[in-house]
Amino acid sequence: MMRALAIVERELRKFIRTPVLLTMTLVMPILNLLVLGSAFGGQVRHLNVAVVDEDGGPAARRVMDAIYTLQANGDVVRPVMFANEVEAARGVRDGSVQGAMILPSDFSRRVYAGDEPRVGLLLDNTDGVVSGAIRGLLTGAVQEARRPAPTPRVGRAVTLDAVELYPFMPYMRYMLPGVVTLAMFMTVMIGGGMSYLDDKQRGVHEGYLVTPITKFELLLGQNLAGVVKSVAAGVLVALMGALIAGVLQAFTPLRLLALVMLIICVSFAFMTMMSCIMARMDNPMVPRAMFGVLNTLLYFPSGAIYPVQSLPGWLRWISVINPFTYGVHGLRAVLLKGATLPVVLPDIGFLILFSMLMFTGAVTLFRRTL
Repeated sequence: MMRALAIVERELRKFIRTPVLLTMTLVMPILNLLVLGSAFGGQVRHLNVAVVDEDGGPAARRVMDAIYTLQANGDVVRPVMFANEVEAARGVRDGSVQGAMILPSDFSRRVYAGDEPRVGLLLDNTDGVVSGAIRGLLTGAVQEARRPAPTPRVGRAVTLDAVELYPFMPYMRYMLPGVVTLAMFMTVMIGGGMSYLDDKQRGVHEGYLVTPITKFELLLGQNLAGVVKSVAAGVLVALMGALIAGVLQAFTPLRLLALVMLIICVSFAFMTMMSCIMARMDNPMVPRAMFGVLNTLLYFPSGAIYPVQSLPGWLRWISVINPFTYGVHGLRAVLLKGATLPVVLPDIGFLILFSMLMFTGAVTLFRRTL
């Protein structure tokens, strides 16, 4: 154990002496949280919508009042009046407006006659988010064309009363568990995988091999050093991210205990996986190209930025054996749902089993030769 601890001390001293590397490891996940959390989680606003009112009747005026209400409440939709449908369609194609609504000349008459009134909607469907937002907003606006019907004495519709168990969850909070997990993975990649190959290229491992140290002790020391770096990064990013996202209830003692235990287990899983991958590698260019592929295959199918249930079948199989998935699931339960240690024990159990398998594979594959 003393031999392994000597390697841990050497790795940590080397990591601390590179403050730029340490800073970038922490800054990149926080930037992800701020930029992606703000960009993906915000409501689509300032949508310019062309309106062609060929009717001018009372039903059309009620629709226009509903659109002006959307403009007054948050500047969601900005109506732009056009003379005819041809000009409105040209504006949508040119990008000066994001959609166009056409109120035909017989709109009010058909509304009062109950003759299936229709409203035209031209959409630029190259942007699915914007077109979907416009469709939803204007669908609600055109419903205002009809006069309010008297409330029936006997209710005909069945009402579904939804109860939200947790406070409002902005997208930045939803991303927080994935950002914490990504910070640990980046630390393992830089401070574990790349550092290992750099030492190999500089001849540091050659110095290890002329000592009585066994390959088990060598890998144990390297893994413990990587875990210490990863845990430090994970805890710092979790605390900073919780402050930024407003998850202040995460600082209770029991939740902090569950958070730290989960971060330790995730760090072990990532570090042992990296050791198993690097055990036979000699070319430093291969892992630099491979890390991008690993990041895509592990981070995105983990449910960090989008639910796992939306994935196709083959990606769901990857998420089942993906340590990222269990890290994100456990951190989301602790940070966002107020869970404590017993709730995340299944995630911790998988991560421990995964770590044992990966470390066994690393020791088996590692060659105590140059």
